[in-house]
Amino acid sequence: MITTFEQIYDKLRSKDRKRLIAAWAVDDHTITAISKAVGLGIVDATLVGDADMIKKVCDEEKIDMSIFTVIDNKDELKSIAQAVLMVRQGMGDILMKGLCSTDKYMRGILNKEAGLLPPKAVLSHISLIQNPNYKKLIMFSDMAVIPAPDLNQKIAITKYLVRTAKSLDIEKPKVAFIAATEQMLPAMQACVDAAILSKMCDRGQIPGCLGDGPLALDVAIDEESVKIKKMTSPVAGDADCLLFPAIEPANVFYKTNSKLCKDVKQAAIVAGAMAPCVLSSRADSIETKLNSIALAALSAK
Repeated sequence: MITTFEQIYDKLRSKDRKRLIAAWAVDDHTITAISKAVGLGIVDATLVGDADMIKKVCDEEKIDMSIFTVIDNKDELKSIAQAVLMVRQGMGDILMKGLCSTDKYMRGILNKEAGLLPPKAVLSHISLIQNPNYKKLIMFSDMAVIPAPDLNQKIAITKYLVRTAKSLDIEKPKVAFIAATEQMLPAMQACVDAAILSKMCDRGQIPGCLGDGPLALDVAIDEESVKIKKMTSPVAGDADCLLFPAIEPANVFYKTNSKLCKDVKQAAIVAGAMAPCVLSSRADSIETKLNSIALAALSAK
């Protein structure tokens, strides 16, 4: 079972490298993060974008440009489309967002003719956090893509979380379906959905995991809270995965960890496409972008 990002890097170094294709990769944070990933031996990389801008960044950051394959495309939208198509055609295993805006990047992925969305698939944002105050890595969703997931979308997201957890060598991931309370309150839709999802896990309709909910965040990840509240649960106090009921609490959880918690390490990818897609926030650090590349490489087929 992988419990740290360093263990992710160790595992990747023992595997064949995946090919990362970066769309409009012309900014220093993206290029620096990718150069570190290449230097660590976890990916090979192709940068699609304005070659003059890429060279300028490499010169300024003292990065050897020859470690990349550079495809000169001086148009932002066309470079996104080209990068997406390359992944679609099997020329790359991972897509990464460069300096382009999230809406342009996602439009490229969602393009019906040349994008990366399989028929009837659900896209979701999977985040991974290493917090020194918790004994292992925490996966959670969805903080960036689906504002208010319905039950069917939550089923799909849960399966993505389980799949990601298994790539971390977690044999039977423990999934907590988060609500404002661990009490079963029929008037609260998050509780109703959590109870249904929990029963689906019990019956193997969501296979390969243990699921329980509704669970408030404290009892999902804190053993002391479980004892105080006298809860009996196969997941409470030991969750590997958190499914949040909506984008707001998930987004706040991610940013609280990044801005108010010391020594936290983070990563995030978009799951559900034909290949993992790195989608980092503009405010994310180079380290977070690097960690996201590693998570994508571990998740790639």
